[in-house]
Amino acid sequence: MKTLVANFSTQLTEAIAIGSDAKLIPSANKISNVLICGLGGSGIGGSIISELVIAHATVPVNVTKGYFIPAYVNENTLVIISSYSGNTEETLNCMELAIAKLAKVVCVTSGGKVAEIAGKKNLDTIIVPGGMPPRSCLGYSLTQLFFILGFNKLIANEYKAELVAAVKLIDSEEKNIIAEATIIANKLVDKMPVIYATTYNEGIAIRFRQQLNENAKILCWHHVIPEMNHNELVGWTKKNDTLSVILFLDADEYSRNLTRVDINKEVIRKYTSNITEIHSKGNSRIEKAIYFIHLGDWISVILGDLRGVDLMEVNVINHLKSKLSEI
Repeated sequence: MKTLVANFSTQLTEAIAIGSDAKLIPSANKISNVLICGLGGSGIGGSIISELVIAHATVPVNVTKGYFIPAYVNENTLVIISSYSGNTEETLNCMELAIAKLAKVVCVTSGGKVAEIAGKKNLDTIIVPGGMPPRSCLGYSLTQLFFILGFNKLIANEYKAELVAAVKLIDSEEKNIIAEATIIANKLVDKMPVIYATTYNEGIAIRFRQQLNENAKILCWHHVIPEMNHNELVGWTKKNDTLSVILFLDADEYSRNLTRVDINKEVIRKYTSNITEIHSKGNSRIEKAIYFIHLGDWISVILGDLRGVDLMEVNVINHLKSKLSEI
């Protein structure tokens, strides 16, 4: 897993080439909305991109992480099926429902049943390299989402240059990223991480939570500012130094949110001395997101090593899938 994390920039570079060479067919109908279907490592890219493009996408970009699709899906909907293995049963169900509703369906997968169905139905499909844990292949899936939206003229073409810049950024910062990740991981040993981010960085917080779950084998939770100021902040009432707060921060964040962060820290410090700030680097939201993702991934694998766990093992997920296959 550490090798896969270390190779993130190489994966992004390969993913950009795959997206640039993708053979996609324009929709016969005007696209009025987008739905991205996927779960876990295959689905988190949808959560992240829906926030990254919210300020300039020409149509709504929504995400579903279950068996069903919203009632609004029709022939004017672009449905992106994201399943790394191609065998995610929830996503396959969404795929069949989207096809039945005559939506414009585009698939991102390494193969499996998704590729099989797409071939039979003559659906647009972008094939990415297989054989790796889905959580280690976010670079492939997230990048293809940008290219699919860009091909359909739902976002401007700046994303290409920003993805390339993101690769250069993490390559140049790699030593610093690993050093910072090591410091933070050591702070999290025997702690319960509490992850906070601001509104349009929730996907980043979720990604970090998922990586801590799967790689480091620990429980944790996340929330978003300012929403948590209307509920969770009230829950900080008892001193508990087993809790360790991680704040994903961006200096370009809306000033009122930055003020909220400062006030939140004042409140939280009364109940835990463990507060760590992770500050973004980069010149665009895409660069900053890629930086956050890579740093978070490194924290998760270093923490897993410190805990002495098998970073690759996900036996309980395989057990769940096996039980479901018997029904």
